[in-house]
Amino acid sequence: MKIRNITIAAASAMVLSVSLGSCNIYKKYQTPSDTPVMQEYKDAAQAPVDSSAFGNLRWQQVFTDPALADLIEMALNNNTNLANAKLNIDIAHAQLKGAKLSYLPSVALAPNGSGSKFFVNPSQSLSWTYQIPLSVSWEIDVFGKLLNSKRGAQASYEQTKAYAQAVRSQIIAGVANCYYAIASVEQQLRVSRSTAELWQESVRTMKDLKEAGKVNEVAVVQSEAQYYGILGSITDLEVALDELNNTMSLLVNVFPQKWTVSPDALLTVPSIVRTSVPMAELAARPDVAAAEKSLAVAYYATNSARAAFYPGLSITANGGFTNLLGSFVTNPGKFFINLAGSLTAPLFSRGANISRLEATKAQQKQAMNTFQYTLMSASAEVSDAMTLYEKSLEKQTYLNQQAEKLAKAVDYTQELLKLGSYNTTYLDVINAQQGLLGAQISAITARNDQNRALINLYQSLGGGR
Repeated sequence: MKIRNITIAAASAMVLSVSLGSCNIYKKYQTPSDTPVMQEYKDAAQAPVDSSAFGNLRWQQVFTDPALADLIEMALNNNTNLANAKLNIDIAHAQLKGAKLSYLPSVALAPNGSGSKFFVNPSQSLSWTYQIPLSVSWEIDVFGKLLNSKRGAQASYEQTKAYAQAVRSQIIAGVANCYYAIASVEQQLRVSRSTAELWQESVRTMKDLKEAGKVNEVAVVQSEAQYYGILGSITDLEVALDELNNTMSLLVNVFPQKWTVSPDALLTVPSIVRTSVPMAELAARPDVAAAEKSLAVAYYATNSARAAFYPGLSITANGGFTNLLGSFVTNPGKFFINLAGSLTAPLFSRGANISRLEATKAQQKQAMNTFQYTLMSASAEVSDAMTLYEKSLEKQTYLNQQAEKLAKAVDYTQELLKLGSYNTTYLDVINAQQGLLGAQISAITARNDQNRALINLYQSLGGGR
């Protein structure tokens, strides 16, 4: 009779499920395509990956400097943030495994025994009873509750992998930016120390010219002031270099130390000239992928909230071995089995279910807004990085030419001052030397800006695989 009832309950549930076929509780998440931009993104996300695109290159193909490659490898092996991101993947994978295993029946074994004795008859021994029951319970996923839970866990797992890739990309870019920043400061220190030596020589020259009556004491004092000013700027550069070394140490997760970086280190890659940002490159970004997976998680949460309105069908089986059958104790014991089914409908929790569904719908809209904003933000970020890279190349060319001209101007003014030209004063020499140092520092900074722009462009395209 019980088996017949189970069959009737299952049949009823199946009829209900067919009648509810128009609901979304069984539908798998699909990338939105209700606007031209979303349709373009969907097409790009489903297209084959272009392995030759700049953002899809392996980091070893972009950062070929052996010293930098060693630092990146060390950071990827030691960095705490990346280690935590990998642990988040393990957590999400365990949750996904649990969601998949929820399809299997649950099995419980609970052996028990007891002894009793009536003291009316003192000679009576303890009367022992025992049970060795095995309970099996299986929830039949008629209305997609387990299905949406599993799909949501799968989307969450993929989201954590995308976040881990984003962290990996950030670490690679961080190490590369710090590396070339150290090279830039080292080069600025080299130029500044070389200029300080020249200024020291200039002070001696001014003193000689004063002895010759060609300049006065003001020229000597002015040149000395400039010399000490350069020494002061060198201390600032030394502080900046120490801070960058500490930053690099944190990135590779070691105690602070000094890192040897060549002042002439330069990032060289093939020229990148484009007028727009291909959607395929935006779709490859890990933050965009993570935002879409967050939307998928919210979609399945909404489906789960819808499924909560419908009944749950469970089949339970109990069996085992016991010597207690009803009120009779038999020895030896006997095997027993009991099979039952239940159909549970949420009659008085409808208000809570409605509230939950409304909340999940709102959260799904929030996830959609975040996804669209992330896509637009990614486009702006890539566009900024491309513009900065192109303009930094142009700027460096101009500043290099400026430095060359100012170097000639310093030579000319010094020569004219030594020859006693009345049109040239010590102020002309000081101004020329100041302009040359400023131009040299600016050219070095522009080169570092070029490196930084290229690294940021690589990161903004999701590079770092």
